[in-house]
Amino acid sequence: MTTTPFSRVLLKLSGESLMGGAGYGMDPARLAEIAHAVKQVRELGVEIAIVVGGGNIFRGMAESAKGMDRASADYAGMLATVLNGIAVQDACERIGVFTRVLSALDIQEVAEPYIRRRAIRHLEKGRVVIFAGGTGNPYFTTDTAAALRACEIGAQSILMGKNGVEGVLDKDPREYGDAALIDEITHLEAVERGLKVMDTTALTLCMENDMPIRVFNVNDAENIVRVVLGEPIGTLVASGTRVAPVAPKEPRA
Repeated sequence: MTTTPFSRVLLKLSGESLMGGAGYGMDPARLAEIAHAVKQVRELGVEIAIVVGGGNIFRGMAESAKGMDRASADYAGMLATVLNGIAVQDACERIGVFTRVLSALDIQEVAEPYIRRRAIRHLEKGRVVIFAGGTGNPYFTTDTAAALRACEIGAQSILMGKNGVEGVLDKDPREYGDAALIDEITHLEAVERGLKVMDTTALTLCMENDMPIRVFNVNDAENIVRVVLGEPIGTLVASGTRVAPVAPKEPRA
């Protein structure tokens, strides 16, 4: 059996990564590719949770900049992540991958409420857990939701799938043609240099909890499997040498 350096990971998918060649919404072929990659990860014996963004449907900060109330815009963005979560769930279950959508917003007709212990139990039973609804609070991005959930479930790494970007670049490629890929960088360096890994809140949370992040191009869905197998693609964001993760302590009764 193929061995991997991970037993539990969290995959962060941007909403844009679900669009495929479309200008908005979701591409069924793209969803199928991602679902097949997730199935391969499960067949390797790795527990996988997913946080999906909503930018392909609604982006809160963009609408807020146009004059919409920021909190209302963020809640609309959270609902978009629920739509995407259901779509990813359907694509996975079509090929026999059992999933559960856990939402930070109370939408019991389509998703279970987020409860940390329940999420961990689903993972232990071999199910793929899809976290939707962000953190359930405005002013926080799905990047922060990914960092928070990864820490809560004791994931060993965040797999940050970028849409069409090979990893973390030293400059904005839209402004500089000589932007180069960074192979490895620390959380602190990324914050200080203002590099587009995650938003600052999420990156700081990962730094404080020694949570490594592997940033890679998810347009090739097979990269998800390659990262889980330990291939050094994209960019590694880490605080240094990482010891084996410590399981989160259960609260006392």
